[in-house]
Amino acid sequence: MNMPLAPDFVLKTRNLSMAFGGVKVFNNLDFELMRGDCHAIIGPNGAGKTTFVAIITGLLSPTGGEVLLDGQDVTRYSVKQRVAEGIVRTFQINTLFDSLTPMESVVIAICQRDKVAKPTFRAVKHLHSQIDEAYALLEKFGLADDAIVATQLLPYGKQRVLEVVLAYALRPRVLLLDEPAAGLSTSQGRALFEQVVTLAQGTTVLFIEHDMNLVFSYATRVSVFAGGTVIANGTPDEIRAHAGVRDAYLGT
Repeated sequence: MNMPLAPDFVLKTRNLSMAFGGVKVFNNLDFELMRGDCHAIIGPNGAGKTTFVAIITGLLSPTGGEVLLDGQDVTRYSVKQRVAEGIVRTFQINTLFDSLTPMESVVIAICQRDKVAKPTFRAVKHLHSQIDEAYALLEKFGLADDAIVATQLLPYGKQRVLEVVLAYALRPRVLLLDEPAAGLSTSQGRALFEQVVTLAQGTTVLFIEHDMNLVFSYATRVSVFAGGTVIANGTPDEIRAHAGVRDAYLGT
């Protein structure tokens, strides 16, 4: 008799705790992210969602507990070390270099990934293999026509896509998106998620999002943070039907 395979979790937290002074954000929080999932974190403001992602990526150190990547304890790793291990994030607010073109930005990201000596902006044009890969990525995500346009001249929606391209260029094991649709129209938000879900296949995605239409359309699993803990975890249909989630966050 064949036994069912155990779930393949790429990221876990164990007994994770965080406090700022005397204010507890969460305590003994356990979380599991299955490899290949597009997993959403939702919950009311102040539930600790962004703090949780900041701990996962190394921007904050927890007051207790562990962060495990493929079973390896990375709790005390720096941001740079976690990026090297494959934990990469985008931010709610753009963090792009406005004066650079998408091509220059993506080439620099690829050089960082491959530990190529940091190029000067003037030398970027001589990195032929990196340029070829960067162009292929920009083409894949619909930005090829804007490859040599200054980033500050791109529409806001394209700037959000470029952030995802830069993160994806690092070949993450886990790609974390903090409100990727913030500031976008409904149609722009859907277009961005279509690109992420369709084009980043094979990459495990964890995202925070307040637009429930986007969450329930694109997430494979959803975790609900409230009151300093995860009050529910399941498929979108399970979360919709969860009475505690409706009371705490979704409403009737």
